Amino acid sequence: MRMAEEPATREPEMSDAGSDEELELPAPMMEQGSHDGSIRKGCDPCSQTQRSKLQHRRARINQQINKEMRMRAGAENLFRATTNNKVKETVALELSFVNSNLQLLKEELEELNSSMEVYQTESEAINVPMIPLGLKETKEVDLTVPLKEYICEHYREDSSLFEKEIKEFMELRQAMRTPSRNEAGLELLVEYYNQLYYLDQRFFPPHRTLGVHFHWYDSLTGVPSCQRALAFEKGSVLFNVGALYTQIGARQDRSAAAGIDRAIDAFQRAAGAFNFLKENFSNAPSLDMSGPSLCMLVRLMIAQVQECVFERVTLTTQDTHFTSQLQVAQEAARVSDVYSLVLQTMSQPLVKDYVPFSWASMVQVKAEHFRALSHYYAAVALCDLTQSIDEEECDEEGEKALFQLHVSIPAGPPLSQVLRDPEERRKLGKAHLRRALIRHEEAMRVHGLCKILRKMDILQEVLSFVHKRSLDKYSEMDREDDFDETAEAPEIHSQTQQKPDIIPPNFSTVQVTDIFRRLGPLSVFCARARWGPVRLVCLQRGEGGLGLTLRGDSPVLVAGVVPGGCAEEAGLREGDYIVAVDGENRKWAKHGEVVHSLKSCSDRGVELSVITLHTHDTQVERRSVMLSPRGDKENTCQRPMGGAKAQSSVSLLNWNRKKNREGGGVTKRLGSTFSLPFGNLGDGESMY
Repeated sequence: MRMAEEPATREPEMSDAGSDEELELPAPMMEQGSHDGSIRKGCDPCSQTQRSKLQHRRARINQQINKEMRMRAGAENLFRATTNNKVKETVALELSFVNSNLQLLKEELEELNSSMEVYQTESEAINVPMIPLGLKETKEVDLTVPLKEYICEHYREDSSLFEKEIKEFMELRQAMRTPSRNEAGLELLVEYYNQLYYLDQRFFPPHRTLGVHFHWYDSLTGVPSCQRALAFEKGSVLFNVGALYTQIGARQDRSAAAGIDRAIDAFQRAAGAFNFLKENFSNAPSLDMSGPSLCMLVRLMIAQVQECVFERVTLTTQDTHFTSQLQVAQEAARVSDVYSLVLQTMSQPLVKDYVPFSWASMVQVKAEHFRALSHYYAAVALCDLTQSIDEEECDEEGEKALFQLHVSIPAGPPLSQVLRDPEERRKLGKAHLRRALIRHEEAMRVHGLCKILRKMDILQEVLSFVHKRSLDKYSEMDREDDFDETAEAPEIHSQTQQKPDIIPPNFSTVQVTDIFRRLGPLSVFCARARWGPVRLVCLQRGEGGLGLTLRGDSPVLVAGVVPGGCAEEAGLREGDYIVAVDGENRKWAKHGEVVHSLKSCSDRGVELSVITLHTHDTQVERRSVMLSPRGDKENTCQRPMGGAKAQSSVSLLNWNRKKNREGGGVTKRLGSTFSLPFGNLGDGESMY
């Protein structure tokens, strides 16, 4: 699925809209132990999918469109500038040719971008095709130089020592561009998304950017968008998670219950990903991630879930019981209703000109198709009623089901009489079949208007089969002496046995370790923190001990120093963090490890490397951390992400920096201006 490097010859229009936005979410689940790097790789696009062919054709068409647009711009300029009538006529003729070519190229591009056949199941079972989404494409981004510069400038580290980490992150991003169309591909996207949390915390401070531009292309139109905000990268990856779920759902073999269940789960998770973006993403730079488009996609996924539920009901309902057939009819009506809602959403002003014509046609076909099926199954239930209606229990059950079937009471005898009279049941069933045939014919008419749908043989086969089945049933019920005009059957009341769920993304399913972990704990060593240069302090034990109080882990904090003690004389200050002991890195050291190093120092003393944080709001935050019974500060910013319960209490996405300033960040920033009294030591503090 490797994309062409330049889908268009012209450079994408640079947009800083939303560049001051920020994405903030709880940290991913951490793997224990050392970081060995990702074992997931992108797929070979040429050998595993047909998507590579689509991308090359899309790139070629985009280049031709750009060429025609440049020709049109030049011709329009010449037309406005010239006063020669003959030249004007020639240019006007040329413009008509260019506009005609542009229209043909755009139609060809739309056909590619809305292609549904590529991702359909390879099963021989005859099912109505689903609508999958293509993934958003992105250009390569080289973060090597910006990351190295930031490591040198902000962290005061030798950037050459982090070449392995930078290379590993770049390889992960490259692999993410071509995920395989299965669970491994989803894990790859989620792994990269989780790593973006750490990248954001490490290298993207609130009031500046790295100067890196992220280029992504609209999933349907191929229109490029470019932003410096990492939020754009995160949102695009989340969109691809949802799009990949749609492809996985579309390719399931729905001829068996297990395949239907997998398709339901995939479409529900796709709806959850798009809904997650809709609720948390604002000022979208591309149409596919705008609010109206995401709302349409959520409803489309829910409709496809409902369609799968109907298929499972028809698959598991083997008996021809009267009430069972009525339930199938109501399930079909439910599918028709949700597709009608999708069609209504697609007709909104901001979406109407964006959604591919083949999508809107497919949705309309399905709305008519399942409405026809609802009337067909109602007719079958009425005309093939073979159960005994003399038994009181069956009579009550059937009458109740029939009363709940219609939106309005049908004209004619009472339904209780219809249930007992075979002739009345035949007449009502014939009325339903008549409506079914009208809907079948409308579905076939809409299908015939779309060139792309006409090429889908399976869809044509399904529509022809159900139409012939209803026609045969109608002919079977029609009688030569039937001179009475067929009554108008009411609409079927929609009802479902399973309401679709919107399953939000659960990022904790893929555990990751911060690639740049060696820079230190995020509670201190993050892009939002500022600290002074590393100071070397030679500490020797006196008669009264070292004269300092330590607190916390990773890194250990100097919570206080005794006035006039050894620590104060050596130059230690309250709020200092111990980052090295005798030249050995202690950024990730536990409290006990640092204490052991201090206690085991020789007569010459111990050399500590310490830093002091300097931030504008450290005093309040430092007090809250020091007085908290929780010593492990790193864990305070690394809450597990995941299920619906977690997301109900805290938003995983925050695209508004103003809210961050008001509500506080996910990191703790400590300073050196707060004096901690030594009267009472808190939990986790020890004086030495």
